[in-house]
Amino acid sequence: MEVSPLADKIRPKSLNEIIGQDHLVGKEKPIRRIIETGKLFSMIFWGPPGTGKTTLARIIANETNAYFVEYSAVTAKKQDVMNVVAEARERLKIANQRTILFIDEIHRFNKAQQDAFLPSVENGTIILIGATTENPSFKVISPLLSRCQVFVLNSLNEKDLEKIITNGAKEQKVSLSKESLEFLATYANGDARQALNLLEATLKLYEKVTIENIKTALQSKFLRYDRAGDEHFNTVSAFIKSLRASNTDAALYYLARMVNTGEDPLFIARRMVIFASEDIGIIQPTALVVANSVFRACETIGYPECSINLAHGVVYLCQSKKDRSAYEAYGKALVDVQEYGNLPIPLNLRNPVTKLMKDLNYGKGYEKYTNESLLPDKLKNKKYYLKP
Repeated sequence: MEVSPLADKIRPKSLNEIIGQDHLVGKEKPIRRIIETGKLFSMIFWGPPGTGKTTLARIIANETNAYFVEYSAVTAKKQDVMNVVAEARERLKIANQRTILFIDEIHRFNKAQQDAFLPSVENGTIILIGATTENPSFKVISPLLSRCQVFVLNSLNEKDLEKIITNGAKEQKVSLSKESLEFLATYANGDARQALNLLEATLKLYEKVTIENIKTALQSKFLRYDRAGDEHFNTVSAFIKSLRASNTDAALYYLARMVNTGEDPLFIARRMVIFASEDIGIIQPTALVVANSVFRACETIGYPECSINLAHGVVYLCQSKKDRSAYEAYGKALVDVQEYGNLPIPLNLRNPVTKLMKDLNYGKGYEKYTNESLLPDKLKNKKYYLKP
C-alpha cells in the first residue's frame, strides 16, 4: 500500500528538476558549483518551510556519491550524532567515502549537542548540512557557524509554485482549472509542501479538485483572507491609511485582523519600516529605528509573541509626527534621473585617482564645505528637498 505523501513522491531527484532557488542552483551558482566540482564543505540552509532544504541536501549527497545520514534535531540525541561520526570515520578510512550528516531543524539542538559534532566538522570527518527556519546567527553556536557556509533559500514565488502544483496534479492524474491552480499557489504562501498537502487532501475527500472542494477540505478561517484577493489589499490599505491619519485605534484593529488571519508578520513589519521613512521621515528619525526593531523581533521570535512587538510599533508610528518631505524629495530627484539619464558629474566632484585624471582637472576646485550647487550643470541650483 502506497503511503508516501504527494510532496515526497514528486520530490526532485536531481539539480535540473528543482524549481526555484535559481540564485543557488542556476548556472555557475554555488550549489551547482559544489556538485560539479565535488568540493564539499559544511553548510547551513536557512529559509522558510517547504522551500527545498531537505531536497537540496539529498541531491548534493546523491550527485557527489556521499553517504547520506538524515536526522531531525527534534528527535536526535547526542549519542546518535556520535555514532554517525564514528561510522563516518571508518567509512572514510576504509572506503574513502565522505559522509553528509543532514540535521533538519538544527536550531533545536542545544549548545552541548552542537558542540558534540564540532570537532568532526572541523577535521572533515563529516560534512554537516543543517536546515533551519530560524536565523542561524541566533540559533547556531558561533564556532560551528564560522565553519559553515550559510545559504539562504527564498520563499517560492507563485509562478514556481504553480509549476510544482501542476507536477503534483500530473502525478495524481488529475486536471486543475486555472482558478484552482492560482488558489492553491496563493494559499501556499511560498511553501510547496503546504500546497501539495492541500491538493492531496482535496483528492482524498472528493476525488475532484475544484475551488469549492479545496475550500471545504481546508475548513479554515484563513480563507476569508485570501492573500491574493481584495480582502488582503483592502485590509493592508486600511492599516496604512490609519497609521497615516494617526488613528491608533483603527490601526490596531486592522493589525489584529491581519494577525488573526495568519498574515506573515514580516510582511506587516516590512510595511511599517517603509511607512517609517515614507510618512514620518526626518521629523522623527527614531521611527525607523523602532520599525526596524519590530521587524527584527518578528524575524527572531515569530508568532504568537511577536504580535505584541507589532502592536508596540503600531502605536509608536501612529503617535509620531508625520512628514513626507524626504520621500517626496527623492521622488523629484528620481524624475530628473529618468528624464535626463546619467548627466556628467561635475569635474570638481570626481575622484582623481590617476595622474591622467588629475591632468583632466578631476577634483580641481573641490571644497569640503560649500554652499555652491553640486548638481550636474543641467540641474544647477535645482531644489528637491523642502524642509518641513
